[in-house]
Amino acid sequence: MKIRKAIPSDAAAITEIYNDAVLNTTATFDTEIKDVNERLNWLTNRSEDFPVLVSEDEHGITGYASLSRWSDKKAYDITAELSLYIHPLHRGKGIGKTLLKELLQKASGTGLHSIISRITEGNSQSIYLHELNGFVTVGVLKQSGKKFGKLLDVTIMQKMLR
Repeated sequence: MKIRKAIPSDAAAITEIYNDAVLNTTATFDTEIKDVNERLNWLTNRSEDFPVLVSEDEHGITGYASLSRWSDKKAYDITAELSLYIHPLHRGKGIGKTLLKELLQKASGTGLHSIISRITEGNSQSIYLHELNGFVTVGVLKQSGKKFGKLLDVTIMQKMLR
């Protein structure tokens, strides 16, 4: 497995992975799929402080991790939100762990001060992975989203980089 910075030609694979999460999981609260052009814009219109990394094997992209702006308000420019998605056929193989470590390493070389993750209830593996990498729970938003007919809590986790 190789980890590298995402490039525009990765947009289709990133879109496929994300849309699977939209349609089949509560990992995202998006309920409508994205098209490749939207994901391409998302990928190419970001600063170096907010990278997107992909994992790939000999068959193609197996997952991706990104840091995105936490808020459009200028004072929040030191905080990023982490997203991590793995292709359904490649989950449970340590790809998420490797992507997260690489992304955190990249983040330490940016102007970021902290990273936040929002993790939907029922995803104890993601909480565990974040804890292994120095994230702490800073709160729980009770019944803050509804997907697949169920009200869901969201755990907020944060890692201070400095």
